[in-house]
Amino acid sequence: MTTIYDVLRRPIITEKSRYQHTKLGQYTFEVAADATKPMIKEAVETLFDVTVEKVRVMNMPPKRKMQWQNRRLVIRRPAYKKAVVTLAPGEVIEAFEGVK
Repeated sequence: MTTIYDVLRRPIITEKSRYQHTKLGQYTFEVAADATKPMIKEAVETLFDVTVEKVRVMNMPPKRKMQWQNRRLVIRRPAYKKAVVTLAPGEVIEAFEGVK
């Protein structure tokens, strides 16, 4: 059983996500693997006290990375689930303000 506190794992802050939340009102989160769109919407609305318009979910595949000093060593990054949450116009999540 997943609670609303287990649904959102961490915010994803990249150059693209920075642009999305400053210009488009969209926020990106890594979410639990078994989280659904209604669960993500409820968690964001409850935790941040905002109105969510749309939730888009993507399963990000695992990636392999070679270590250049020893080309035989391959590091595997795990797969994860990502959600892009669109808020109502004028809504802002205060936790993201001032993050660079």
